[in-house]
Amino acid sequence: MNYIKFKTLLLILLVGILSMASSCEKDPEPEPESTKGKLQLKFDFYNGTDPMEWGLKKYTNAAGNEYSAYYVKFFITRLTIYKGSTAIVLNKFHNSHYVGTDIESTLTWTVADDIEKGNYDSLSFTFGFNDEDNESFMFVNQPEVNMVWPENLGGGYHAMQLDGKWRMPNDTLSGYNFHLGPGQIYDASGDITGFTDNSFIVSIPSSDFSISADNTTSLTLRMHIDKWFTSPVDYDHNTYGGSIMENPEAMEKVVLNGWDVFSIVN
Repeated sequence: MNYIKFKTLLLILLVGILSMASSCEKDPEPEPESTKGKLQLKFDFYNGTDPMEWGLKKYTNAAGNEYSAYYVKFFITRLTIYKGSTAIVLNKFHNSHYVGTDIESTLTWTVADDIEKGNYDSLSFTFGFNDEDNESFMFVNQPEVNMVWPENLGGGYHAMQLDGKWRMPNDTLSGYNFHLGPGQIYDASGDITGFTDNSFIVSIPSSDFSISADNTTSLTLRMHIDKWFTSPVDYDHNTYGGSIMENPEAMEKVVLNGWDVFSIVN
């Protein structure tokens, strides 16, 4: 056998071996179909039946106070969705979301978690940080760092800042800081002996929704500003004054009124 014939035979043999090896390989497994989607919350703000107008517009609350509001800032944490008896806590990569009406980007929140497709009964969340989560110095950047709550008053962070002005009985305008955070327990001498957790869980009725694969379900979470001042307590700025951070009785009223401040708009 001459060299050329030998080389040709060797090449044919090599091609045959490679062909046999290739035919023995399994076809790649098909990519499994996605079964998960995303949830997005958009935040808006109403007073009565109309969108909230921040700044100069005058409103009257249930106690008869004429007031305006500049902005509202708050945290929601431990967002939870429900399917039957199963509760699923979302946002596992970061336990909170900050909302500020002065920062447009905070008014849309696409939750990081991938959520199994299907129908969900409702959702809930904690307004503010509970005792376990409300750690001082968690945030070092704006805007969250601006929500710090004084260490001597309980530490951690505000649940909410709602600031504006109200008209006093003498017809002058005075600023109010309707702020919610840890409450203080005072002894007979006026010294602080402990703190109370003023976070609360918001369970929203009629908040059922569906998640579909590879899609984002968007829900509007609406805050009704006027409801902070009524039901079950008609909150009176003339009674509690302009700043309530050291007034546990006033903050207790805020917590009581917070139960129906939010609704879902589909």
